[in-house]
Amino acid sequence: MNVNKMEKIVALCKRRGFIYPGSEIYGGLTGTWDYGPLGALLKKNIKDQWWKAMVQLRDDVVGVDAAIMMNSTVWERSGHLEAFTDPLVECKICHQRFRADKKQDLEMHEKTHKENLPAGRQVEWTAPQKFNLLVKAYLGIIEGQQSEIFLRGEITQGAFVNFENVVSSTRVKIPFGVAQIGKAFRNEITPGNFIFRSREFEQMELEFFIKPTEAEGDKWFEYWKNERINWYQALGIKKEKLRFRKHRDDERAHYAKFAEDIEYEAPFGWSEFEGIHNRGDWDLSRHGLSYVDDDGKKFTPWVIEASGGIDRSLLFFLLDAYHEEEKRVVLKLHPKLAPYKVAVFPLLANKENLVSEARKIYQTLQQDMMVAWDDRGNIGKRYFAQDEAGTPFCVTVDFQSLEDKTVTIRDRDTAKQERVEIAKLSKYLLDKLQ
Repeated sequence: MNVNKMEKIVALCKRRGFIYPGSEIYGGLTGTWDYGPLGALLKKNIKDQWWKAMVQLRDDVVGVDAAIMMNSTVWERSGHLEAFTDPLVECKICHQRFRADKKQDLEMHEKTHKENLPAGRQVEWTAPQKFNLLVKAYLGIIEGQQSEIFLRGEITQGAFVNFENVVSSTRVKIPFGVAQIGKAFRNEITPGNFIFRSREFEQMELEFFIKPTEAEGDKWFEYWKNERINWYQALGIKKEKLRFRKHRDDERAHYAKFAEDIEYEAPFGWSEFEGIHNRGDWDLSRHGLSYVDDDGKKFTPWVIEASGGIDRSLLFFLLDAYHEEEKRVVLKLHPKLAPYKVAVFPLLANKENLVSEARKIYQTLQQDMMVAWDDRGNIGKRYFAQDEAGTPFCVTVDFQSLEDKTVTIRDRDTAKQERVEIAKLSKYLLDKLQ
């Protein structure tokens, strides 16, 4: 386990404003994280790119945005009240609780007691118990007369309960998909590995409805596997860092006929961050929903699901982009994901003519992209700060700029510089950012 790299990422995220511990001034809340100025932008860019690929550029997918709070019958019918559980065990020495299926976590915890145990004694655990992951909430204004509901443990059900609404209000026909991005909540026993396992997180999901045959199921399952892994590679994640892993029969979710995970080789091992599932007709049949085709034939569609974690994806984009060079740390994020696309500097902050010209350029570029402004310290430190933030380009306004209306553009990845006419600057950058 490359703990050192994770520690560096966590430190970088706080230092540069990507991610902060939740409620930090009051001691924090385990398993919660706040996204700072750069993190909020990076997260938005990931979601925008996903939505563009999954909805905007496709004729067979539409989007929804369902409520976080849902009628409790939804979770009863979906099987989550009964089957959305993890096996829980408790250490008999310190009474901390862990997931019984996470052998590595159990072994690491046992080591914390090793020095204080008498010779020959082992850490003992309680028998596994089922632990439901749904987070309870209460609605109502009178104490004691409130209704118990659940915050959604996955965003998927919003697509299913709106299946008939989508079909009747649009022109979609089988096969078609419903895409959604949103928050989900889980009462995780052991949150950890930074934002990899949190109690509040965000998902990007596609539910793709198909005819209920094995041939259609196999075809679309393979199709969406390829689409999703290619999307991550197109946004810069190294191919050798990605793999598929099939679920064993004893680990598949209660709704899945078949499932594979896209995994990333993180410092803490190969880790799942998107699942591709053949959910069969589990969900629509449980909700009593069906579809009538143009020939009047009524059937219950099957569903192929692509369910990705935005927070986990963000973590792996950061890990994959992190590079240490001789004199600098640089995040080589894909330009489409980079929080700021360009930073604009006046060479000297105390020269009003340089600051004025730089401000004009800054405000012009703002019309087309996210732009950072920095006039603190020497130019070298400003470059290195933007390298850590993942900003692909830096524009410097110097005294030559006042004479010939050109600026210096520095490339983040190569650190090479070139002069570009101010009048052609926007087009130059937009072309580079594609």
